[in-house]
Amino acid sequence: MGFLEPDLPVVDMAEWSKGTRSERIRPMARHWAEVGFGTPVALHLFYAGKVGLYVLGGWLIVLSTKGIDGFTSVGDWWSEPIVFQKVVLYTLLFEVVGLGCGFGPLNNRFFPPLGSILYWLRPKTIRLPPWPERAPLTSGTTRTPVDVALYAALLVLTSIALLSNGTGPVPELGTTVGLLPVWQIAAVLGLLAVIGLRDKVIFLAARGEVYATLAVTFLFTGADMIVAAKVVFVVIWMGAATSKLNKHFPFVVSTMMSNSPVFRRKSLKRKFFENFPDDLRPGRLSRMFAHGGTAVEMCVPLVLFFSHGGLPTTIAAIVLIGFHLTILTAIPMGVPLEWNVFMIFGVLVLFVAHADLGLGSLQNPLPVAVLFLVVAGIVIAGNLFPRKISFLPGMRYYAGNWDTTLWCIKPSAAAKISRGIVAIASMPQAQLERFYGKDRAQIPMFMGYAFRAMNTHGRALFTLVHRAMSPGREDEYTITDGERICSTALGWNFGDGHLHNEQLIAAMQERCRFEPGEVRVVLLDAQPIHQGTQEYRLVDAATGEFERGVVYVADMVTRQPWADDVPVHVRHSGPA
Repeated sequence: MGFLEPDLPVVDMAEWSKGTRSERIRPMARHWAEVGFGTPVALHLFYAGKVGLYVLGGWLIVLSTKGIDGFTSVGDWWSEPIVFQKVVLYTLLFEVVGLGCGFGPLNNRFFPPLGSILYWLRPKTIRLPPWPERAPLTSGTTRTPVDVALYAALLVLTSIALLSNGTGPVPELGTTVGLLPVWQIAAVLGLLAVIGLRDKVIFLAARGEVYATLAVTFLFTGADMIVAAKVVFVVIWMGAATSKLNKHFPFVVSTMMSNSPVFRRKSLKRKFFENFPDDLRPGRLSRMFAHGGTAVEMCVPLVLFFSHGGLPTTIAAIVLIGFHLTILTAIPMGVPLEWNVFMIFGVLVLFVAHADLGLGSLQNPLPVAVLFLVVAGIVIAGNLFPRKISFLPGMRYYAGNWDTTLWCIKPSAAAKISRGIVAIASMPQAQLERFYGKDRAQIPMFMGYAFRAMNTHGRALFTLVHRAMSPGREDEYTITDGERICSTALGWNFGDGHLHNEQLIAAMQERCRFEPGEVRVVLLDAQPIHQGTQEYRLVDAATGEFERGVVYVADMVTRQPWADDVPVHVRHSGPA
């Protein structure tokens, strides 16, 4: 791995290009197992620096609060409740601007490294309302000046709250500085809710399931606020652990550890696989990491919540901080780095500094109980009905079990997309060609295929693309991950197939007028926790769905990353 140059596979381009897609993915998958994406050291340092700037920004915002003084006197003010409130809103703002999850080259964003604010302050970009037929005044997919004004107002109101002072002493929390004005919290939440009904992308990009939910707890009084925030943290951890009770997660671990800058020795990375280079299914070490991590997320938060101080709290806090540091230092694809920093901060402020506050401290238990039931209910529903609920509010983080898509696009359709949609970023292949050159761009493109294939769903996706494309004309298509399309069309992506399903297909068809056969899409739903199958749909952008069926997870986990022969069980088919 070079300091400035990426460590890409070395292949004989002439010979490699003659192979089938499966044959060309094979050396890429082997390279991924030993090296990862081949990210230059300088890029990892760039992301580390970005985390440092995130911390510095929050530090300075907190110091703008009356009654909190001393840049180096952190011990005097770090546990103030208003500090936690401001860090929550600051991180929400950081994310909704586009600086957090999904930022930069490790999310295949090169020029520019973010979309988000560049799209959402621009009329005529695409928006995706979650319930256009049910929620009044939300139909349509075109961003209007009203949408731009609402988003701008969210940025302004959140900034005002961040620069506000506390409302005065709160004896229950032992603070003389006080808390943020309730009206500011309510205004931010109200705006985010209205924006979310107009465009679910912005709500998800704000990581509303974390920061908006925590902001709801700021509407509670006294100790109830701290206890409710603890409850939200516990649901996040245990919800994520529940989603990892599957056969997919060990594949995520092996893929993530291969890409980790901490594990640099190739000999160590190979141990995460069953038998490198021929069997790249997860090995014993990956399974140990996966099951151990799931046990930590499931059990340790309960100790942290109910221990109320002393050695058990200390041990539990250290374990969970180590858990998030492991994810953070792996610098995973999608780069949810600041989120992990925030979770570490939350452990310290909520569970260590306020370890004495628990369920017995509640003055009004009913709102806290309702909040718990709503958040936990969404997590349960998200695991039972993943097609209906995004993996973010469903808290299925990094479980390897996501809704995914692959788009098969002809050059004529790519040209229509460039002309037909209002976007900042160019199409993914064009970005790669600009960075690597036309010929060499095939290497990082297939490294992207390898990343997808290293996860279980990749085996099914690359099987289904053969069924999606016009028979005998596969060479006419460029296969593009739906996340990349989402990034270009919507300005943000973070592994959520709900953002590039039939709703986005219809929005792009309305603007681009694709001919039948120009764009074919494979849509693979996540696995419901109580079933052993994943449903798929094949859709032509111009004519609609022409096939649906299921694939069995048991068939996917036994195959290698370069497999494209997963058994397909068709339940309905029509004219393609």
